[in-house]
Amino acid sequence: MKKRSWAEPYKIKMVEPLRVTTRSEREQAITEAGFNTFLLHSKDVYIDLLTDSGTSAMSDRQWAGLMMGDEAYAGSVNFYHLQEAIQKFYGYQHIIPTHQGRGAEHILSQLLIHKGDYVPGNMYFTTTKLHQELAGGTFVDVIVDEAHDPDNEFPFKGNVDLAKLQALIDRVGAEHIPYLSLETNVNMAGGQPCSLANIRAACGLCHEHNIKVFLDATRAVENAYFIKQREAGYENHSIADILREICSHTDGCTMSAKKDCLVNIGGWLAVNDAELADHARNMVVVYEGLHTYGGLAGRDMEAMSLGIRESVEYDHIRARIGQVEYLGNALIDAGIPIVRPIGGHGIFIDAARFLSHLPREEFPAQALAAALYVESGVRAMERGTVSAGRDHTTGKNNFPKLELIRLTIPRRVYTQAHMDVTAEAVVGIYEDRNLVTGLRFTYEPKQLRFFQARFEPTTGNQILRDPDTSA
Repeated sequence: MKKRSWAEPYKIKMVEPLRVTTRSEREQAITEAGFNTFLLHSKDVYIDLLTDSGTSAMSDRQWAGLMMGDEAYAGSVNFYHLQEAIQKFYGYQHIIPTHQGRGAEHILSQLLIHKGDYVPGNMYFTTTKLHQELAGGTFVDVIVDEAHDPDNEFPFKGNVDLAKLQALIDRVGAEHIPYLSLETNVNMAGGQPCSLANIRAACGLCHEHNIKVFLDATRAVENAYFIKQREAGYENHSIADILREICSHTDGCTMSAKKDCLVNIGGWLAVNDAELADHARNMVVVYEGLHTYGGLAGRDMEAMSLGIRESVEYDHIRARIGQVEYLGNALIDAGIPIVRPIGGHGIFIDAARFLSHLPREEFPAQALAAALYVESGVRAMERGTVSAGRDHTTGKNNFPKLELIRLTIPRRVYTQAHMDVTAEAVVGIYEDRNLVTGLRFTYEPKQLRFFQARFEPTTGNQILRDPDTSA
């Protein structure tokens, strides 16, 4: 039987008009933004693929849930609905809500990391690594080597390299490792999943040495989908069952609910240790809000509890990742160099190969993101040298093996037609890629510089030169 097309498992009930700008308007906008797509005004963006964080479309059930918000300062009923949902689908015992994932990372890092500690993880994430460093720790990458090769088709490039983890334990001692920071669907590797076999083995190794394991569960549902698709023995398991098994091997998690949980704000810290939970509740009162709201409105917690339930529905997650695969396959067919296999939440273009005429010192990923916006109004995000920051000792730029831009797909927001427009825009830039110029800093923040840095072209004043003047 001929393979049939698929369509999104929802229908559109409300629309938000998009503004289509001219190229001259976009050139002015990106110049005013210092060639940093984070500093663009959203009104000037046509298709916004900057991030999937807090950009999802909520369902009719979630919007109805907003009207059930109990805004009591203490003991909101919505907190208990949220707690029940997390305990049911993630399996952790103690739930501490936070305003977003960053709040949970801060609390966990301050509670467990001491100066001189080492925190292994399967590739860094920007805010996670910074919180670990601010607490006195040193991040150590223990991801498998395949994760650093964009062409490698290994299906579980998020896996922990057990030999690297054991070598770190032998070198610094287990007493100097407070926990393994285990990320599902590893963002900086291109949205690449971990296998359950690897999660089980990595957690087992840590627990043998009395080292805790804390999951970054931000995209654990997406990871569960890949396990169902790619790992033998799980093809008949539900997404909910796989999610519970992932979490069951760990001691707790941080969560940015703005991704898998289909809400615009929120997060939590979840732990199984009662004493650690008590300390975390004390800290959340200081930094976030009372332990039954953690900086969130009751209505947001209600929407989150409903989003958790919707997130594990197979039709939802199949369509969510299917849309990413649709865009990725369109770019592969056009010869665009991307991270493979296609990940869960976005397409990661290999900017170093795409703009091979630009040296890494001129930030090809940042340049490509800016040029794509000028060409089409599509906003993407740099995930390369700018995101990697500087070496704390030498002050020189860190040059990660992967120099990428991310086309991040918000959940339930865009149609396949938007993906077609995006693919055509990327291909158009690729055909004229030699017209893209490099960038240099004009303003560089000390921390998380990719959010607020400003740049200027190394040649002329345009990121995408006019073909008639490029000679």
